[in-house]
Amino acid sequence: MTASASAAGLACVKMNGLGNDFAVVRAPLDWSPTEVQVRAWGDRQAGLGFDQLVVLSESPEGPWVRFWNQDGGEVSACGNGSRAVAWLMMEAAGLDAARFRTRAGPLAATRAGDHRVTVDMGPPRLRWDEIPLAEEMDTRGIELQVGPIDAPLVHTPGAVSMGNPHVVFFTGRQDDAFVRGTGSLIEHHPLFPQGVNVGFANVLAPDRIRLRVWERGAGLTKACGTGACAALVAAHRRGLTGREATLVLDGGELEIVWDAATDHVHMTGAVAVEGTGVLPG
Repeated sequence: MTASASAAGLACVKMNGLGNDFAVVRAPLDWSPTEVQVRAWGDRQAGLGFDQLVVLSESPEGPWVRFWNQDGGEVSACGNGSRAVAWLMMEAAGLDAARFRTRAGPLAATRAGDHRVTVDMGPPRLRWDEIPLAEEMDTRGIELQVGPIDAPLVHTPGAVSMGNPHVVFFTGRQDDAFVRGTGSLIEHHPLFPQGVNVGFANVLAPDRIRLRVWERGAGLTKACGTGACAALVAAHRRGLTGREATLVLDGGELEIVWDAATDHVHMTGAVAVEGTGVLPG
């Protein structure tokens, strides 16, 4: 089944997780949109407008969830999108838990209150070749800086994969112009063969981090769930925080726990339903 043959009239649910917004659709597992279609649907002036397209499909192994960024590229993981689709699944089934597969691996979710969901995002990937980087480095602080050699504006970010690649700079500089300029510069740096999400984290306390994220393929978003997970992991590895913290994003707060016993990262936050729509043909 081709995307062009099946897209017309496909119903979607518009949702957001702390302002990071999605169009969630149900479609057969062999259905995939083209990059041109996703860009058109995601356009905020001419289309539906969204940060990510989330596709829920059934398979012999159970539910599958796939993600496409606004630029038309498919990605393996999306934390806020996973919370959103998990909430829909739990509502539809009348249950308090949901499980589904993604390209980053299986995920499990549970209710955490009214319109709040906890997702077990699994263990972080910390080896250089798991992120991946183009060359071997210590991922607690990789060899990367922005600005003059003798006075860099930001440098030595932590690198973490949460099913998608992230670097996290620790800085108090978080204004729009700086995040957009630096994020867009780093996103396609040769060190990252698959591109990278770029976080700017200001550690306010051992259990609180202000975070802004330039998201690969989507730009500056109000929230990034995998980015929040990566920031907590990177901060703890540097001794800046404990294993639990509140991540303060533009759209709200996420509670992140990196469990020492299982090595899994748990993300808790709110989801909201904005309405329904139809994907144009």
